[in-house]
Amino acid sequence: MTALGPKDVLTAVENGEMSASDAFRLLREIDTQGMPPSTAAEANTAHQRVEEILRELDSLIGLQEVKRLVREIYAFIEIQRRREKERLATDPLVLHMIFKGNPGTGKTTVARILGKIFREMGVLTRGHLIEVERADLVGEYIGHTAQKTREQLKKAYGGILFIDEAYSLARGGEKDFGKEAIDCMVKSMEDHKDELILILAGYQKEMEAFLQTNPGLRSRFPIHINFPDYYKHELLQIAEQMCAKRQYQLTADAKETLLRLLNPPLDNPESFGNARTVRNIIEKAIRRQAVRLVAKKNTTREELILIEPEDLTEVSL
Repeated sequence: MTALGPKDVLTAVENGEMSASDAFRLLREIDTQGMPPSTAAEANTAHQRVEEILRELDSLIGLQEVKRLVREIYAFIEIQRRREKERLATDPLVLHMIFKGNPGTGKTTVARILGKIFREMGVLTRGHLIEVERADLVGEYIGHTAQKTREQLKKAYGGILFIDEAYSLARGGEKDFGKEAIDCMVKSMEDHKDELILILAGYQKEMEAFLQTNPGLRSRFPIHINFPDYYKHELLQIAEQMCAKRQYQLTADAKETLLRLLNPPLDNPESFGNARTVRNIIEKAIRRQAVRLVAKKNTTREELILIEPEDLTEVSL
């Protein structure tokens, strides 16, 4: 069988005969075959670093569709670079994104992981995350907003500017200074397109409404990722993971008590904080366990580890 060359692999991807991830692995093998040992080792080390970051992503509870999309973005960037090297037509690397989902669904965590991946791939020089909201961007008088927005953009050069509740920038209408912040960001996206990635984040419905108020924004943010609410069993897994990191453990009865607590309020389900709510519950339970145990003269190792139902019963969402 004739060995495949880079162009053969890329053609196979175009024809749907090979997945992007399989193509990337094969292209990496082809590349390192002709390299000096030290250069090949360096290339493999860089790949291993990316794989470690992807394992960090995989360790997150749930988010299966989000994980798939992140790997898709990763493969897309690599394949476009390989195509450019082979003088094939390439799509521009426009990586600005919209994250839609309720609080505590992993948006900020995934943004940080993307920053690390893009740094290792050379898409971003630093890969750091600057997280801002309306108050960090919008000023109190004419010209103040542009100044504040430019300052935050400058901090984010080489990394990601993550704007939470981005729709709040358009709530005041045409005369609101939030529009000035949007205009400043759009200009920076053009002037510094190779130095910065913007991620706009917020509730699903509000983000959709926001994009409709400014049709030009949708085309500038080609990647849209939906972050679903966690299922109850996933929230329980998150709680167990949080406890394990702190060397605590939920008893079987405590798990049942926690599951009963994990009900979003019927009158305002969007206020439910998902993983954030779980973190608050666990932190309060640890404090209540401390109060329960502190009066005891002697405590066993098991007592210091276990979270009991009574540590959770007075915790409110």
